[in-house]
Amino acid sequence: MTSIFSKIISKEIPSYIIAENEMFIAFLDVFPLSIGHVLVVAKIEIDKFYELPADYLMNIMVFAKPICEAIEKSVSCKRVGMAIIGLEIPHAHLHLVPLVTDASDINFAKKKLNIDKTALKKMQLKLIANLQ
Repeated sequence: MTSIFSKIISKEIPSYIIAENEMFIAFLDVFPLSIGHVLVVAKIEIDKFYELPADYLMNIMVFAKPICEAIEKSVSCKRVGMAIIGLEIPHAHLHLVPLVTDASDINFAKKKLNIDKTALKKMQLKLIANLQ
């Protein structure tokens, strides 16, 4: 079950990586719901989030926590919303979405933003700097 996420993990295609360890990779969503929308992706190819091994399920929030904090430092938002949807890409992942106005900011039915590469790179660097 090779997905676009598998190709990002193996560095076959470019992405705006924020953080990475042996279990997970986090990168900017290139079609975000809001500026600073990050995807946290398991490095193993499993479709359904709840089918991840227990060690992945236990560690994903520990991995995501500093990224959420970096998002809050980088984007003027009320908080960071988290969502597990899994319909568009068949690879277990967690959405970290800055909530600027209210919970409707994490509505996946709304139109996605079209962000240029320069703005994505700028946000990537800002998030990485705020991870320190």
